[in-house]
Amino acid sequence: MAAGGAAGAAPAAGPCERGATVWLTGLPSAGKTTLAFALAERLRAEGHRVEVLDGDEIREFLSKGLGFSREDRHTNVTRIGFVAQKLASHGVKVLAPVIAPYADSRAAVRDQHAVAGTEFLEIHVATPVEVCSERDVKGLYAKQAAGEIAHLTGVDDPYEAPVAPELRIETQAQSVAESATALHALLTTRGLA
Repeated sequence: MAAGGAAGAAPAAGPCERGATVWLTGLPSAGKTTLAFALAERLRAEGHRVEVLDGDEIREFLSKGLGFSREDRHTNVTRIGFVAQKLASHGVKVLAPVIAPYADSRAAVRDQHAVAGTEFLEIHVATPVEVCSERDVKGLYAKQAAGEIAHLTGVDDPYEAPVAPELRIETQAQSVAESATALHALLTTRGLA
């Protein structure tokens, strides 16, 4: 048995082990997930406990069966918010790259966190739709243009951009590393990194 602790005991939390949810909202192909994974790598290298709750993975495993109606999107977002808040309340830095197109859904998640006394930061990955459609990482814009899919956020379905996010990042104007550094700087000012 290691000195100073019982067998199987979790390591003691470090001085910065205050959890928080960092919600990255933006259009499809805005760079949310790329930014989240870049920041997660940096935070882990610093010794933080980090989880990335990727919107696509959550839809596949936690929200399977939900469609893309306003009600289903709200349900998906609040489910992710619930999981994020639970993790954050246990000292995890939760990065949630999730479109979350509606302001009221994001507000509901912020309220969940406020009630629990857990920090919530809304980050707007504000990449213009023209840039997102050029990137088209998953081919969604091409499918929408060809009439193969409908209800694409920011094209034929609404996206309500945050009015007062904690940070707005324009990925078209800087590298992934620069975007991650800007977000890391915000966390540092909040005592989270």
